[in-house]
Amino acid sequence: MKRVEQLKPHEKLAAVLADDMAAVNVLIRERMVSEHAPRIPEVTSHLVEAGGKRLRPLLTLAAARMCGYEGPYHVHLAATVEFIHTATLLHDDVVDESAKRRGRPTANLLWDNKSSVLVGDYLFSRSFQLMVETGSLRVLDILANASATMAEGEVLQMTAASDLATDEAIYLQVVRGKTAALFSAATQVGGVIAGKDESITKALYDFGDALGISFQIVDDLLDYGGVMASLGKNTGDDFRERKLTLPVIKAVAKGDEEEYAFWNRTIEKGRQKDGDLEHAMALLNKHDVLEETRQEALKWAETAKAALAKLPEHELRDLLADVADFVVSRVV
Repeated sequence: MKRVEQLKPHEKLAAVLADDMAAVNVLIRERMVSEHAPRIPEVTSHLVEAGGKRLRPLLTLAAARMCGYEGPYHVHLAATVEFIHTATLLHDDVVDESAKRRGRPTANLLWDNKSSVLVGDYLFSRSFQLMVETGSLRVLDILANASATMAEGEVLQMTAASDLATDEAIYLQVVRGKTAALFSAATQVGGVIAGKDESITKALYDFGDALGISFQIVDDLLDYGGVMASLGKNTGDDFRERKLTLPVIKAVAKGDEEEYAFWNRTIEKGRQKDGDLEHAMALLNKHDVLEETRQEALKWAETAKAALAKLPEHELRDLLADVADFVVSRVV
């Protein structure tokens, strides 16, 4: 085992919250069981047991503990957040026709699209059962709104991702929907279940929102410079899938007519050929947009830490600040 000082920030967070996280894992395994449809736990366990960071449920546990919560329902909320996240991954892989997730074949590849969609629906239903068990209408309101916002963000991305008219404002709207909405809900409900006032829950929301935006920008950036071993996917997947992420949006805005024609052919029309990814990389480097994108991620990480600074001093607050730094350290 690694010594504590060797652990990455999210691993330290997991170590501090190990007992709570163990309870979350037990609850997840209990609730993903289906008496009548064995396909449900088969598909769910394939993704849940794939070894993801479990960052979102950790955020909920950390927020609740940081706010002094001593009851049992932070475990329910952390499991809820993980179920919502897993459901969206199952649906996303169908929409994106993905073949790999967390370094393993996707559920839709191993089973089929129907199984992935329906099991995702089941997990959404389970997540709402868990929310209701907390007895908090405010919690239900936050997580229900987050679920709707996430779906809205995915639909917006579907219509905007290959449209060269998509600008940075629309990109941010997509990211706030598909990624940051669950981060902010995950942190906010931790404060709500602890009975904290609006100033505290708003700071937790702001932290999650900025962390989620930074997280997604880094993921988009890594796609043009990461390694498959650390990403669980091939570098350039977003380009091949014609996703107009922030680096490309910036390059399109800076390019000349010839470059616009290249992006139009490869992203908007989807007519890609050998050597196009390398040419895209050359254009990104020419306009220095990878560095600009990195600076955007750093800015959002600082915004996240500024929100945390509004909260009382706590060991977990410091660990969450380290997590914000770690998210962007992947591209430093």
